[in-house]
Amino acid sequence: MVEITHKNTTLRTAVAEGIVKVSRQETIDSILNKSVPKGDVFEMAKTAGLFAVKKTSDMIPDCHPLPVEYTHVDYEIEGLSVRIKMEVKAIYRTGVEVEAMHGVSVVALTMYDMLKPIDKGVEINNIRLVSKKGGKSDWKKYADQGLNAAVIVCSDTISAGSKEDRSGKIIKEKLEGFGVNVADYTVIPDEVEDIQKVLNSHVAKETNLIIYTGGTGLSVRDVTPEALEDLLDRRIPGVEEAIRSYGQERTPLAMLSRSVAGVKGKSLVLALPGSSKGVEESMDAVFPSLLHLFKIFRGARHD
Repeated sequence: MVEITHKNTTLRTAVAEGIVKVSRQETIDSILNKSVPKGDVFEMAKTAGLFAVKKTSDMIPDCHPLPVEYTHVDYEIEGLSVRIKMEVKAIYRTGVEVEAMHGVSVVALTMYDMLKPIDKGVEINNIRLVSKKGGKSDWKKYADQGLNAAVIVCSDTISAGSKEDRSGKIIKEKLEGFGVNVADYTVIPDEVEDIQKVLNSHVAKETNLIIYTGGTGLSVRDVTPEALEDLLDRRIPGVEEAIRSYGQERTPLAMLSRSVAGVKGKSLVLALPGSSKGVEESMDAVFPSLLHLFKIFRGARHD
C-alpha cells in the first residue's frame, strides 16, 4: 500500500453516484410499491452498500483499512433511471472516495440482481466520484499567493563548514512546492545576536515567512527559541502544539523539541528542529494549511 504515515489525520468526505436504468415503467412501479419478488430493492441494496463500504480494503488491494464513521445512501428516480448517491465520512489520513464508489457499485449491482427476474433490460451506468474533501488538496487554494520566504539555518558546525546542511534544503524544497519563493537561504552561527539581527532585517523587508531550523533542543547552546521569543509581537501556540503532536505520534523524542511560531510585524516566524527528520515532519504537520494565515493578514474571509 502507498505510504501515508506522513499525512495528517483529518475529516475526509466523499460523495459518489451511479445510475441504474430499467427498461419499463412497471419496473419502477414495482420498486416503489415494494412488490419485487426478491424484496424491498432500495433497502436491500442500501444494506449491501453499507457492507461494501466497510469491506472496501478487503476487495481493493491498495486501499487502506480505515475507520468509516458515516455512510448515507440516497435514491432519486428520474424517468426510467434511478440515481444512487452515497456519502462516506471518516477521520483518517487518507480519503474515502474509493469506499464511496465501491459502495455505489454494490448498491447498483444489488439492484440489478433483484430486478433482473422482472426486467431483462436493466443497465448500470456512470459510476463516478462527485466530490471529495478533507485532504491536503483542499489547501491548494492557499498556495501560489506570491509569498516570499527566508530560510535560516542556525548551526555553529554548518556555518564553520565542517558539516553540510540538509534541513534548510528540505524547508526550501517544500516551500517551493507550495509556490512560495525562497528569496534568502542563509547559514548562521547559533548565537542570539546573529539570530535576532537576521529576524529584524527580514521583518523590515516584510518577508512573509521567516523560518529558522536548528537550535531548538535542550542543550545550553540551543538558543534559537530564547532569541526569538522576546522579539515576537505574539505567539501562535496552536501551530507549536500541532508540530509537537504530529511529531509525538512518530517518535517520543518530539517532546524534547522547542518549536516556536509567532508573528512579527507582517511576517510569520517559525523555529523548527535542526534534524532533517524533525524539520520534515514539522513542515508536513502545518503546511500548506498554515498559508491561510496570509489570507487573514490581507483581511480575507475565513472559510
